[in-house]
Amino acid sequence: MKFSNIRHIFFDLDHTLWDFDRNSGLAFNSIFEKHKIKVRLEEFLAIYAPINADYWKLYREDKVTKEDLRYGRLKDSFEGMKVNVSDSQIKQLSIDYIDHLPHHNHLLQGAVEILDYLQPQYELHIITNGFKEVQHKKLESSGILKYFRTITTSEDVGVKKPHQRIFEVALRNAAAKVDESIMIGDNFEADILGAKNFGMQAILYNYYKVEFSPDHHQVMEMEELRGYL
Repeated sequence: MKFSNIRHIFFDLDHTLWDFDRNSGLAFNSIFEKHKIKVRLEEFLAIYAPINADYWKLYREDKVTKEDLRYGRLKDSFEGMKVNVSDSQIKQLSIDYIDHLPHHNHLLQGAVEILDYLQPQYELHIITNGFKEVQHKKLESSGILKYFRTITTSEDVGVKKPHQRIFEVALRNAAAKVDESIMIGDNFEADILGAKNFGMQAILYNYYKVEFSPDHHQVMEMEELRGYL
């Protein structure tokens, strides 16, 4: 089914275009070597990933601050591994992780190809809950900044997806109408429900390959967007 009326496409960044899991693992490997933290990276990442996801949910719901998220996800992960790391080390690791993260810029499979396909036909934009200072670096360093006319971060707006105000501001920045816009992202709550509650169409990029309701549009691979757009 092709959407015939769309002029503006709004993408999420992490887990949608930018390969967060791969780049995050590389960043942790770098800072653990730098600080001589003796853990098995694979074991750490297996514990860290769900903890990080939980903290991001709390962050979206304004139940933790940015600082709480950055510190807490590391502290809880080390505790889960029963590895003793001091508070001062964790604080420094949390800073170094953010500094190292944009140095690794692998994109998800098909991201560049679909952006090349879409850009001549649509205005492309970013809406992200990620931290402002990091997201811009990711876009620039990975070479995809050139595809996007506007970038709206939750820190710019003061609220996070799925709050309707971030979509309102993003569309205003883009001079886009709701009925001519579509959101593409990996998070059902933030990206899909957030956009639909605002009145936008939405397509889930099913990054985690989970069973998903047929009541919503989804793609498993970026290439499948050609069937919609």
